Amino acid sequence: MGSPRLSIVIITYNREQVLVDTIRYLLPQVQACAAFDDIIVVDQTTAHERETEKALSGWNESGAIRWVRLRKPDLTGAMNRGLLEATSDLVLYLDDDIVPGDELLHNHLAAHTARPHLAAVVGQVLQPGEHPEPLTYLPRGGSLLRYMQFPFRSTIACYVENAMAGNLSVNREKALAAGGFDENFTPPVASRFESEFAKRLVARGESLWFEPAASIRHLAASAGGTRSRGSHLNSGSPRYGVGDYYFAMLHGNSWETLRYCIRRFFREVRTRYHLAHPWYIPVKLWGEFRAILQALALSRRPQKLLKGQHD
Repeated sequence: MGSPRLSIVIITYNREQVLVDTIRYLLPQVQACAAFDDIIVVDQTTAHERETEKALSGWNESGAIRWVRLRKPDLTGAMNRGLLEATSDLVLYLDDDIVPGDELLHNHLAAHTARPHLAAVVGQVLQPGEHPEPLTYLPRGGSLLRYMQFPFRSTIACYVENAMAGNLSVNREKALAAGGFDENFTPPVASRFESEFAKRLVARGESLWFEPAASIRHLAASAGGTRSRGSHLNSGSPRYGVGDYYFAMLHGNSWETLRYCIRRFFREVRTRYHLAHPWYIPVKLWGEFRAILQALALSRRPQKLLKGQHD
């Protein structure tokens, strides 16, 4: 690849100050990065608070960001829009509620430069309360389960077959050739869409690398994002589970898929919340049953990938 160029894509939905803070954290790094092209904010929010609107408008007018606004929330559609809007060799997807590590951009670029065959680099993701740990991982199971329990807080670099889209840099050409992200995943939650993307890349013979030096701290903001539609714990909606079941139906053999779906169905009500609120158990199970039916219908359709890009 030579000396690759890098763009950042931030997908956002109903986020306010935390989005502004995320961009402010990134600006010093992008200004210091000679290989950096632009920050593309793909915004699915209908209307922002006044201060957020002011900050985003100012950055957009000054050229600090490119602010792309969408009419309705569709996470995988927004991911694909960012991929198409970018023109750089590499596209770094970041969540809209993070604190980036000091060398985030440099370390993503360095990983791709050292291994130019890579289709993607997944950076370290520290969830609230987590700390970096030297965790070894032994992949188990078939093509579906392998790497699904990978600890993204690990400090040990390695090849992987899974991804987290909140800190994921992709070789744009390879991502487009694979068809981008599957827009069959139900918006706005789209559970497991990044795992499906990773498994599809691996099935094409591509490689993904986990690079712990490219680290972010995920804030898991309590408002906005997928939380805009309430909690999955007491909801009978299928939207929280359909993506997970759909992913399993796409990438597992018959036995793996069946086992995966049964385990998820019952695991979703084996929680402390449901122990304390047992009246929500039938509500949640109804939502899971509906999710399975929707996933079955989706799995019988062709994947909704970027037209004209994939083989």
